[in-house]
Amino acid sequence: QEGLWQLETIDLRPFGDGKHKNVDDTPAGGGAGMVLRADVVGKALEKAQVGTPVDKARWPVIYLSPRGKPMTQEMVQRFAKADGMTLLCGRFEGVDERVIEEFDIQEVSLGDFVLTGGEIAAQALIDATVRLIPRVLGNQASTEEESFSDGLLEHPQYTRPAVWKGREIPEMLLSGHHANISDWRQKMAERLTKKRRPDLWRAYCEKNNRDPNEDQEQ
Repeated sequence: QEGLWQLETIDLRPFGDGKHKNVDDTPAGGGAGMVLRADVVGKALEKAQVGTPVDKARWPVIYLSPRGKPMTQEMVQRFAKADGMTLLCGRFEGVDERVIEEFDIQEVSLGDFVLTGGEIAAQALIDATVRLIPRVLGNQASTEEESFSDGLLEHPQYTRPAVWKGREIPEMLLSGHHANISDWRQKMAERLTKKRRPDLWRAYCEKNNRDPNEDQEQ
């Protein structure tokens, strides 16, 4: 409603080949499944690129694929600063490789698993990106202290009641000492990251000249 972002969808079928508007064909060299045709996808991408910047940094073209680079917060932060982006959702056995080469497409993966198509992955990427656009969220500051924003998982969160089923909110969070609360949250974020995501912890320590084996229990 406020024009902060918009979504335009392009159907492949109108660009299909022949009487039945086929958009796919059998894999070259044999094998199961079907592959989206280069000529069909190419025409759709050409339409999508009309009026968009040539600079891929300003308008990336992304193919949602399990073989792509893992989607990260750092990645979507870059996408949020772009003028826009074109998302290609694969189906069946994927897209003819020549399309990826011709249009200099960046492949992005949601994780180490396979979906029926790229639509769900595209929705996740859109949501993760759009929420970083200024004024989309009611409180933009909330994006600055969440998981991955600084390379760490987010610290634990609590709210009322102060005691629930015998479990109390940590006393530090009720102290009113903002500097101490900030320190506590940082330590909890580091502890969680080290325990649950050693890969993130090592990267964080390398970036901040920290010893990844230091004791976070102190």
